[in-house]
Amino acid sequence: MRVRHLNFGTYRPPSQKLINGRGSLFRAGHMVCHCLLLETDGGLVLVDTGFGTKDAADPLGRLGRAFMLRSRPALRPEETAVSQLTALGHDPRDVRHIVLTHLDRDHTGGLADFPEAQVHVYGPEFRAAMEPRTKLERARYRPTQWEHGPRWVVHELADGEKWFGFECVRQIAGLPPEILLVPLLGHTRGHIGVAVDTGTGPLLHAGDAYMFHGEVESPPYCSPGLRAFQKKFEVLPQRLPNVARLRELRRTTDVEVFSAHDLVEFEGWQKRNG
Repeated sequence: MRVRHLNFGTYRPPSQKLINGRGSLFRAGHMVCHCLLLETDGGLVLVDTGFGTKDAADPLGRLGRAFMLRSRPALRPEETAVSQLTALGHDPRDVRHIVLTHLDRDHTGGLADFPEAQVHVYGPEFRAAMEPRTKLERARYRPTQWEHGPRWVVHELADGEKWFGFECVRQIAGLPPEILLVPLLGHTRGHIGVAVDTGTGPLLHAGDAYMFHGEVESPPYCSPGLRAFQKKFEVLPQRLPNVARLRELRRTTDVEVFSAHDLVEFEGWQKRNG
C-alpha cells in the first residue's frame, strides 16, 4: 500500500515557546492534525479525519467556544480531508474505511464528509464517547460530529499474538492484515495507536498518546505548555507508562513512531515524502 502523511487541520495556540518549545513566548504556536491516507487494493483508508467541512462552516456549534479559544484552529477548507483527497485525484467516495485513534473533536470532525465509510473504533473509546462517565468526558466529546449516523465498527481486545510486546487487535474485517489497532490508554479511556506494515518497515501512528517529539527521545523532554495540557486531559494513569513503552519501542526496533499534533514530526515526514 501507499502511505501519505497529511495535515487535516492547523492550530495556532498561544504561545510558540510554551507549545513548540522554541521561539517567542508571545507569538502563536503551531500544531497540526497529522493523519494518514492509506491507498490499498481495496480502496482508501483514513487514519483519523482532523477537522471537516462542517467544522469550518460552524466552528462554535461543532467545536465549542472553549476549544476555539484554547486551540485556535485555522479551519481552512482546503485542509480538510475531502478537499485534499480531491486535490490528489481521488474520489472521496472511495474512502471505504476510517480508523480512529480516539473520538476527540479534532480527530472526528471529518467523519460527516465520508458517510458511507466504515468507522473503526476501539470498544472502550466508543463507550466512553457514547456514555461519558465524568465531567471531562462529557466536555471533550462532541456528539454533533456523529449525528449523521456513522457506520460504526466496534472492536474489542482478545487474547492473541502481540505486536512488539504490545496488545493489539488483528484481522480487522475489510482492512488489510497489515493494519493493527494498538491500545495506548491514558489520554482517553479507549485511546489506540494504529500500526501499519508498509512492506518497507512498520509505522505506528500513536495519536495523542504523546504530543511533543521530545517525549520519545532520550532523555525525554516535553514543552511546558503541552506537558500541562496532557496532564489536564489525562483520563487514566497508564498514559506516562505507555509513553515510556513507545520511547523504548523507538529505541530498540525499526518501528517509526509519530504522534498526531507535533509539527517537527510532521515536517520530517513531509521532507521524506517530497
